[in-house]
Amino acid sequence: MIRALYSAASGMTAQQLNVDNIANNLANANTVGYKSRRAQFQDLLYQTLVQPGSQSGQSTTVPTGLQLGLGTKTSSNEIIFQQGDFSSTGNPLDLVIQGLGFFQVKQPNGELAYTRAGNFQMDASGNIVTSNGNPIQPQITIPSAAQSISIAADGTVSYVLPGQTAAQTAGQITLANFQNPAGLNSVGQSLYLPTDASGQPVVGPPGGTEGQGTLLQGYVEQSNVSVVDEFINLISSQRAYEANSKVVKAADDMYQQVNNLTK
Repeated sequence: MIRALYSAASGMTAQQLNVDNIANNLANANTVGYKSRRAQFQDLLYQTLVQPGSQSGQSTTVPTGLQLGLGTKTSSNEIIFQQGDFSSTGNPLDLVIQGLGFFQVKQPNGELAYTRAGNFQMDASGNIVTSNGNPIQPQITIPSAAQSISIAADGTVSYVLPGQTAAQTAGQITLANFQNPAGLNSVGQSLYLPTDASGQPVVGPPGGTEGQGTLLQGYVEQSNVSVVDEFINLISSQRAYEANSKVVKAADDMYQQVNNLTK
């Protein structure tokens, strides 16, 4: 019975982490560029009472054996990089990546971070920056007198000055791609950092030969969280938590019966 208590407790702990993960997904349902996470579980060690395939006689073996599992644990919560829905904003600095890739952002410490959130703005110097004021890389500056800004599918940024008809090129936005995006390290503010699991970034122009997607101006990518799916997962997690709690109660009742044998 002691095994049942600890196994059920591990199940309750795992489902609590699952609910925490679901809560974070739902909290970010309206966060631009947010990618949902899916909790994954694995069973723990097994106590072998009878080894499968062991000898039961001179010419016979045990067909199945007897092994008791010791519970479960949350092994990971994988990032799901499925494309989110597009939302039209009319802002010429808002961008969507159609396909693979990440925008490159220079953090205050000089380190590059990566994001799918393309809701960009312009700072006092005319640099294209994130909502937190961090410039994109390569840095692109738009003159204050620019009357219109155009960003092509290949990342080329151009503008038109007053009294002119020919567009001027300000630069080209490049995208980074990773062999294993699910291995990126989430650091908040819709930013990711590379790890040994993700591999190093492969940088190239949108729509280039490195597999990066193309850009779409005037749109942002919404969160890919499915509220319906998350509520279904929440109900399943609640029921699993409830079932494990009932196992704890049943094991406790059995202990109580054993303790009452001497009365």
